[in-house]
Amino acid sequence: MLTVEGVKKSFGELEVLKGCGVHVDQGDVIAILGPSGSGKTTFLRCLNFLEHADEGTLQFDGETFDMGRMRKADIARLRKKTAFVFQNYNLFRNKTALDNVTLGLTAGRKVPRSEAVERGRAALDRVGLLDRCEAYPTQLSGGQQQRVAIARALAAQPEIIFFDEPTSALDPELIGEVLAVIRDLAEDGMTMLVVTHEIQFARNVSNRVLFMEGGTVLENAPTAEFFGSAQNERIREFLKNIRAPELAAPTGS
Repeated sequence: MLTVEGVKKSFGELEVLKGCGVHVDQGDVIAILGPSGSGKTTFLRCLNFLEHADEGTLQFDGETFDMGRMRKADIARLRKKTAFVFQNYNLFRNKTALDNVTLGLTAGRKVPRSEAVERGRAALDRVGLLDRCEAYPTQLSGGQQQRVAIARALAAQPEIIFFDEPTSALDPELIGEVLAVIRDLAEDGMTMLVVTHEIQFARNVSNRVLFMEGGTVLENAPTAEFFGSAQNERIREFLKNIRAPELAAPTGS
């Protein structure tokens, strides 16, 4: 479905990505883990061309692209197959939940208004917010706002959804409702790459883990193998330092 190799990205003299890659099959849920500053978000943004990689090769649905020399038309076409959920929702404060979901369809993809509304209402229903479709962001909790952002992604009917730390801006009591939506999407077979610090979520929902540090991919392994028998000393140290009771006594999944 999607294969990315040799992704490099620098900001001035700072080399953030040093040749990263990932292979994604349909239905994969890949958790991208690693310490802060390891390049996780930059890598994800390069995959959706929110950042332009200096080098790299991307294969998507049988087509191959040079990521360092992308044409605007190709970027636009590839973005129609993907969706991106940001840390901080990125909702328009002066628009209702439904309008936030449909705007990208009508303005960006030229979907007729009637179809956009139908898709938008279905997406809001999917995340449990149909009854709040006329509410404005200021009338919604942080968790509800992020669920609207997920509905916006779903309404685009993407092949892959990229999540950039979708719970990092939320109060602890609101994290669960967002993770529950993502878990439901995983069970429905949605293909997702999720940058996250929610280790238990990664352990219970993903089928593969990509571990990054220092702008490189140190490990790309099945989830059970990553958490149960990691061979890399740095990864064992990372897992050991996580303060999660469940990790102290693995269930053997």
